[in-house]
Amino acid sequence: MFTSLRSRLWLSYAFLIVTALSVVTIVLFISLYRNPFLYRQTTEQLKAVQTILLQRSQEPQSLPLDVIAERSAQTFNVRVILFNVDRSVRFDSGSNEPALEFPAKRLALFRKIPLLRDANGKAWLYSIEKLPEGTFAMVVAPRPQFSILNIFNDEFMPVIILGGVTALILSLVVAFLITGWIANPLQSIVNAARKMPSTEIQPVAEAGPREVQELTRSFNSMQARVQMSQQSQREFVANVSHEMKTPLTSIQGFAQSLLDGTAEDSASRQRAAQVIYNEAGRMHRMVLDLLDLAKLDAGTADLKMAFMDVGTLLRAIAEKFLPQSQRAGVNIELDIAPNLPLLFADGDRMAQVFTNLVDNALKFTPQGGRVTLTASTVRDEFCITVTDTGMGISEEELPHVFQRFYQADPARKGGETHGAGLGLAIAHEIVMAHGGRISVRSSKDSGTSFDVALPLK
Repeated sequence: MFTSLRSRLWLSYAFLIVTALSVVTIVLFISLYRNPFLYRQTTEQLKAVQTILLQRSQEPQSLPLDVIAERSAQTFNVRVILFNVDRSVRFDSGSNEPALEFPAKRLALFRKIPLLRDANGKAWLYSIEKLPEGTFAMVVAPRPQFSILNIFNDEFMPVIILGGVTALILSLVVAFLITGWIANPLQSIVNAARKMPSTEIQPVAEAGPREVQELTRSFNSMQARVQMSQQSQREFVANVSHEMKTPLTSIQGFAQSLLDGTAEDSASRQRAAQVIYNEAGRMHRMVLDLLDLAKLDAGTADLKMAFMDVGTLLRAIAEKFLPQSQRAGVNIELDIAPNLPLLFADGDRMAQVFTNLVDNALKFTPQGGRVTLTASTVRDEFCITVTDTGMGISEEELPHVFQRFYQADPARKGGETHGAGLGLAIAHEIVMAHGGRISVRSSKDSGTSFDVALPLK
C-alpha cells in the first residue's frame, strides 16, 4: 500500500507528528495526575481561608487570634493550626485529629503539591503564612480522593483535546502538502523519463526543494543530450547514405556498361574500370574514417604515447605538402618558438591532425596566398596554430565545422576529389583524446585559423 515516495513521506511525517503529540499528551497527563483539578481547587480554598484569617487578625478591636481561627475552621470546614515563633503548636482546631508538625522547608522542585502527613500517615493539603506578630497560621484539609478518571473531568482537558485534534489535523494537512511539494516534481521526471526517447518531450519545470531542482536540471540536461545524440545519429545515417549513394551509383552504372557491352572499345572499358576503382577507393577511405571515428568515440583507439618534438613534426608536414603548395602557388611558412619542450602524445595521430588541417588550408587558399604553422607554449599548454589567407568561413558555418560530413564549401560537393567531411571531425576527436582542445577563428574573405591546445606533461 505504502510503496510510493509520496505515501512513505506522508507516513513518516504522520508518524513523527503523532509521536510528538503523544509525548506532549503524556507529559500533560503526568502533570495533571500529579496536580489534578481537585488538588488545585482545595489548595485555592485553603489560601482563601488563610487570606481571610490574616485580614481579620489585623482588624482593630478584632477577636483573639485563637477565636478567629476556630470560627474560620467551622465556617469553611477546614482545619486551622497556629504555631508559635518556636514552631510549637499554639492552637489546633482539629485537636481530636492526629497532630501535624510544622512543615519542613523543601526544594522548589518538590513544592508542586503542598502535602503533609500526620502520625497515622493520612495526607493533608496545606497552606501556611507568617502573621505580623511572628506566629504562623496553617490551614489544612484532607487530600481529596482521586482516580485516573478524574483527569478527564479537569477543566483543562477539553481545551487540551481540542487543541491536540486541531494540531493533528493541521499537521497532517501540512505534511500532505510538503510531500506533494517534494513528490510532484519527481513524478514529473518519472513521467518524462517514460516518454523517452521521444523527440516531443518538453523540459521538466523546476520545482520543489533545492536538491529536487538540481535533479530536474540534471535530467533536463541529460534529456537535451539524448535528443542531440538521436538527432546526430539520424543525421549521421542520412549523411552516410548520401555519401555512399554517389559512388555506388557510379560503380553500378559503369559495371553495367561492362556487362551489357556498352563499353565496346578498350579505352571505354579502361575508363569504366578506373571510375569503379576510384569510387571503391573513396568508399574504402570513408569506411576507414568511420571506423576510426567509432574507436575514438568509444575510447578504444590505440594511442601510442611517447615524447615527440613538435618542431620536427611540423617541418616534416610542411616538406610533405611542398609539391602540392607549389602547384597551388601557395607558400607554407613556419613560425616555431625556440627550445620547445617535448610533447607527450601519439606522433602518428598528431601528424594526422596537422596533415588534415594543412591539406584543408591549401585547398581553400587561392594562388599567391600563404599557410602558416605556428608553435609555442603558453603557461602549461602547447599552442599550435594553422593559419591560411583563404576565403574564410562565415559565422553561420563556424559552429558546424567539426561535425561529421559537414562541408562548408557547397560548390565542392559532388566533385570527384572532394572529401566526405570527416577529416575535421577525426582531428577534433584525436585532440580530445589527448586531453586538449581545438577551435577555429575565421570570417568571410579574411582567412581561417585553427588553434590546437595540448597539455604539457
